Amino acid sequence: MVATTTAAAAEAPSAAGPRRGILEHRAAGPVALGLTVLIWAGFALSARALGASTLLPADAALIRFGVPLLVLAPALWRRRRALASVRPGPALKIMCGAGVPFFLIVMHGGALTSAAFVGAIVPGMVPLFVSALMVASGRGLPRGAQSAGLALIVAGVVALVWRHTVALDQDVLLGAGALLVASGLWALYTVGLREVELDPVGSIGVLCLPSFAVVALLALTGVLPMGLGRAAAGDVLLFLVVQGLGVGLCAGLLYAFAIRRLGPERCAVVGSLSPVAVVLLAVPLLHESPTVSVLIGVPLITTGVVLANRRPRPRTTTEDTARA
Repeated sequence: MVATTTAAAAEAPSAAGPRRGILEHRAAGPVALGLTVLIWAGFALSARALGASTLLPADAALIRFGVPLLVLAPALWRRRRALASVRPGPALKIMCGAGVPFFLIVMHGGALTSAAFVGAIVPGMVPLFVSALMVASGRGLPRGAQSAGLALIVAGVVALVWRHTVALDQDVLLGAGALLVASGLWALYTVGLREVELDPVGSIGVLCLPSFAVVALLALTGVLPMGLGRAAAGDVLLFLVVQGLGVGLCAGLLYAFAIRRLGPERCAVVGSLSPVAVVLLAVPLLHESPTVSVLIGVPLITTGVVLANRRPRPRTTTEDTARA
């Protein structure tokens, strides 16, 4: 009896250990996504703030892609063979989806609209574009709650731009169109991350190495004007923290980690929280007052993203046996 009790007591901690490890493993992905939401909110706010700063888009892009390369240079050098072996298809999805095209387009769209538009449209439309990519690759059509969620996302975007459509506000409509394109590019990035066999650091290398080279080339040849040397120190510091360290380094690592843990479809749920965070933060930081269209459109998009990312509950063994 004593031996049995001792054995049971000895086994209890070992049983609790794996359970605790499983919980930590399951929580890692959602925690990474939660932190990414906060950083992406800062990205949306900085995209809007760029128009009022002394930095030019090329300056912000150099900071965005250059800082992660500088910080991760030793780690990227150790992964040089893995980076060179990445297939062209996924690499192009990553480079276009979150690289120079995405960055310049979203900055242009943010300058013409508002932080609420950036925070709602770019991440909010990702589930719709990801679903389209999944269907194009041979997956089935979304059904049930997922279809309803996608419809709500579209309704939310329509609510955002309806007032500006009636008033024929060309700048806002052009900016909203640019943000829709940026959202489609981000969906490519989301799927591309899933297709590469790299850790988060390697994924940042695939994104930042070619992106920094392209921006530097465009700036040196005069295609993109650059005024980093004349920019105010406060603006440089802000974009260094938010874009370079926040979006470029931390969000890149966290999002790539979450993609590998949770998959691209579930990671699109980030968009359900990001618009709300952006709208709330834009009031004190950018002095933006939410309009009626924002107050209607953002909740619709948020609800739509939540529904679009719902997954049917898996059948239990008991249910399968009963059906049989």
